[in-house]
Amino acid sequence: FTSVKLSSLRHHLKTHSDEKRHVCHLCPKAFRTASLLHNHVNTHRGNKPHKCSECDTAFVTRGELSRHRRYKHTLEKPFKCTICEYSSVEASKMRRHVRLHTGERPYPCQLCSYASKDAYKLKRHMLTHTGEKRYECYICQARFTQSGTMKIHMLQKHGENVPKHQCPHCSAFLSRKSDLGVHLRNLHSYMEEAVKCRDCEAAFHERYAFLQHRKTHRNEKKFSCAQCSCMWNQ
Repeated sequence: FTSVKLSSLRHHLKTHSDEKRHVCHLCPKAFRTASLLHNHVNTHRGNKPHKCSECDTAFVTRGELSRHRRYKHTLEKPFKCTICEYSSVEASKMRRHVRLHTGERPYPCQLCSYASKDAYKLKRHMLTHTGEKRYECYICQARFTQSGTMKIHMLQKHGENVPKHQCPHCSAFLSRKSDLGVHLRNLHSYMEEAVKCRDCEAAFHERYAFLQHRKTHRNEKKFSCAQCSCMWNQ
């Protein structure tokens, strides 16, 4: 990165820093810059200041609006690979694509020799070390660390009973398209009135995000005895 402005260089250097001084007053999250915090707070409040001029949708950030316009309206793919004919709507997808050519894996696991081309795959890999099984087979309730393993299980164990419609926002599979519509309305639609967590200050405008957040409080000890060190859940 080069710039003729010192202020631009300073702003860019912050992207390489792990320091997160800007803390949200509604939840424990913190951010490197004030603008990132401002966007995050808008998600709590349901504010979507960036409106599309060609349809009725609105977005929290200018970047989300830009991606929406490219995907839905202009169909523009401004990021082009210099090695092959691939082009992309988003710069992040182009960066991942280029790593297919270079073989670069900039996200190494600190516990084994695994390294990934992108941060999401590393996060998914870490579940193999923690043992967390966040994906559940809706037919037999067997749990898995990765969604791909769950899908293979469903194909091998449940055969033709496997539903054909997958939710684009979570790992749920549904038998009928109408069931998928109900699932999307109940769990993933935007709610005008935020649902507030009873154990912390977090608030959510999507029921699925709220339910996922509630899982983070499962193992918390909420009550303590005044006479000894015993603690227990609600």
